[in-house]
Amino acid sequence: MTTVPASACACPATTSFLHEPGPAVDSGPGALARLGDHVLDVHAGARTGGVVVVTDAGLRATGIVDEVLAVLAAAGQPTVVVDDVPGNPTVPAVEAGARVVAEAFPATRPVVVAVGGGSALDAAKGIARLAADPTGPGLPLIAVPTTAGTGAETNGFGVLEDPVRRCKVYCGDTTTTPRVALLDPLLTHGLPPGATAATGVDALVHALESLVSRGRSPVSEAFAAEALRRVWRWLPVAHADGADPTARAEMLVGAHLAGQALTRSGLGLVHGLGHALTAHHGVVHGRALAMVLPEVVAWSLDDVGAVDAGAWARVTELLGLRHPGELPGALARWTDAVGVPPGIDRAALGPGPSGLEVLAATAAADPVCRNAPRAADRTALAGLLTRSAH
Repeated sequence: MTTVPASACACPATTSFLHEPGPAVDSGPGALARLGDHVLDVHAGARTGGVVVVTDAGLRATGIVDEVLAVLAAAGQPTVVVDDVPGNPTVPAVEAGARVVAEAFPATRPVVVAVGGGSALDAAKGIARLAADPTGPGLPLIAVPTTAGTGAETNGFGVLEDPVRRCKVYCGDTTTTPRVALLDPLLTHGLPPGATAATGVDALVHALESLVSRGRSPVSEAFAAEALRRVWRWLPVAHADGADPTARAEMLVGAHLAGQALTRSGLGLVHGLGHALTAHHGVVHGRALAMVLPEVVAWSLDDVGAVDAGAWARVTELLGLRHPGELPGALARWTDAVGVPPGIDRAALGPGPSGLEVLAATAAADPVCRNAPRAADRTALAGLLTRSAH
């Protein structure tokens, strides 16, 4: 492999790119208290515009949604709650949520407040799009993430599961980009270690794939590099002690920065394969990514040009390693240390080659794979699944 100094890997200033700022960010402990002010700003001060809170039943049981509702009540906003978002949000669930909104607010454009992890945020984008006039913009949205991982608060596109076609689809547009991303680390303190790790691995992969993506730009690189540094340092701490205030705050900001990066650069093969594992076998997203991460990185490093070598050199430097060849092992040890081990149970793939072929075909059709630094066809993707299986 060609050795290139990390300092040489940045995209030059002559690289063409379009930077759209995205949501306003209100970050810090206690930021939830300002949610009512943000809703009133969107409604231009009117106290009758209404709010739709999109969340899931598990989060509602924790009391966090009650806190949200109390803040909205103080702002004088009529509110309805859609709290049946499944762990992997589906097209039928989003369609049902849009019908609830249409019935509750037939004559107004309510603000959609998404509260939860990536599932709630993605479902909220779909609801905001489907509940609005199809010829006009989506309903305004405010995102309140309660996990540090998906970065879904940074863009307007939700990833939904189509149970009929057994694949992931994208719903939303630029008008459903959240107006405000409200990042309150206090809302993440109750997240169990397993969920902390799985969502944190997602954030790490967002940062890593963004930093080597074909679609990277000077702006996405800046977001990705800072995200990678923070998540690598602080996820093990947050996993070990979920009440550590510094670790929780660093992880929430790191995940947001990783989301800002992926929104601008696109992702890659780890996400393409991970989406397929989730769609066909119901694997939790972050765990699916960890299953294939080391082998995808090792395979990508087998064939790189000078430009990509520079990008991988920067990843190596940010993780405190000496050579890119150390990356697969270091990533495997890191994910394993937080309880999200690499490798796929071969039995879960189904008998014979058909299981691999179905997964590879699904991944090959996923748009995220187009941004990978090393292109992969269905045969290569099947090979990566085989290499990841044990």
